[in-house]
Amino acid sequence: MNKRIEQNLVQGNIFRTLISFAVPVLLALFLQAMYGAADLIIVGQFAGTNEQSGVASGSQLFNMVTMVITGLTMGVTVFVGEAIGSGKREQASQGVGCGIAIFAVVAILVTAVVVPFSDQLAIWMHAPAQAFTQTSHYVRICGIGTVFITAYNVIGAVFRGIGDSKTPLFTVSIACVINILGDLLLVAVFHMGAAGAAIATVTAQAVSVACSLFLIRKKTLPFAFSLRCIRFETHCIKRILRIGIPIALQELLVQFSFLFIQVVVNGMGVAQSAAVGVAEKVCVFLMLVASAYMQSISAFVAQNNGAGQWERSRQALFYGIKTALVAGAVMGTLAFFGGSILSSIFSNEPLVIDNAHAYLKAYAIDCLLTAVLFCFVGYFNGCGRTAFVMVQGVVGAFCVRIPVVFLMSHLEYVTLFHIGLGTPISSVAQIILCVIAFQALPPKTVRC
Repeated sequence: MNKRIEQNLVQGNIFRTLISFAVPVLLALFLQAMYGAADLIIVGQFAGTNEQSGVASGSQLFNMVTMVITGLTMGVTVFVGEAIGSGKREQASQGVGCGIAIFAVVAILVTAVVVPFSDQLAIWMHAPAQAFTQTSHYVRICGIGTVFITAYNVIGAVFRGIGDSKTPLFTVSIACVINILGDLLLVAVFHMGAAGAAIATVTAQAVSVACSLFLIRKKTLPFAFSLRCIRFETHCIKRILRIGIPIALQELLVQFSFLFIQVVVNGMGVAQSAAVGVAEKVCVFLMLVASAYMQSISAFVAQNNGAGQWERSRQALFYGIKTALVAGAVMGTLAFFGGSILSSIFSNEPLVIDNAHAYLKAYAIDCLLTAVLFCFVGYFNGCGRTAFVMVQGVVGAFCVRIPVVFLMSHLEYVTLFHIGLGTPISSVAQIILCVIAFQALPPKTVRC
């Protein structure tokens, strides 16, 4: 018998409903974070430094591509969630079909740019000469698999929109295992280096998509859907992109601001440059709870606003902030006092570990701030206020983070702790903007 894959987010205890939805999202994000970590660790252990550099540079580019695609798919999550919450099931199926059509075009465009121009992209990323070929190969192979990366994110967006966070967790668990096994086989046994890591990543994403499609066939969607629904609908395109484009632009521009930090640190020395790379990998794990709440609150708010339950959405925001702050305090303490231990997972160079710990001490402050900021971002995304989300992100990146890093870099005895302070300072500015907007802007949902 088919099983219905819908979680009703508009009824029941707010805290328990939000937590039960957020925990699978958190676990799925953790497993996704393991992708990049596993690739770097395994390539570092069983291949050379050049291969590891190729994976690091290539994955940095595709992290940006993935984050932009994920931002765009938020339009599908909010659109479908609002339609489900308001009881407009037919509109939800139109949104899903239109989203598939949109992202099929996106996948084709990304593939057309990345695959034939992988060498030029490696040049643009300033890939070291010794690792240039490895970087290009990694980028080209991942470019070929863009269709799977895009499909995975679209399917995940649909699941979150209908209130199902457990199915994406199951599929990403399978993908993570396959990616690690693939890395061990292709890198450790067949010595394929960066290319082997890329093949393992693409294969894992393909299997994840196949599993998702299989599960969809075995379960019952909360709306009627068929291949005939996959078509371009002008009104759906406008609404999905109106939500998704601002988020995608924000992700793109914020990533550029962090790229600026990397450029500044590269001028401080090789150890400092490597330390920032290590610390950023650690930070992904430190921010997992806040990131999970950001995605979960978006879906929760979209459904409840669609049902006209504005106060329930606001209460979910406050519950999210309170619980995320507890997790942020734990992660911040771990980063401040245990940063060296965390960094040693990725590096065995004492100087790199010490510098990474200094950088993480600044991020320890941000662990508390992002607990508040990410919950606000999730709330505004769910309300369809993605234009504001883009504005506050750009202000934080270009009006605060970059200027602070630039000024800090000119201190006489600058350390990575000073450089890292640019991020929590920008978070404070963004939180202030969010509080003002929360008081001034009424909730706004996507009207189907």
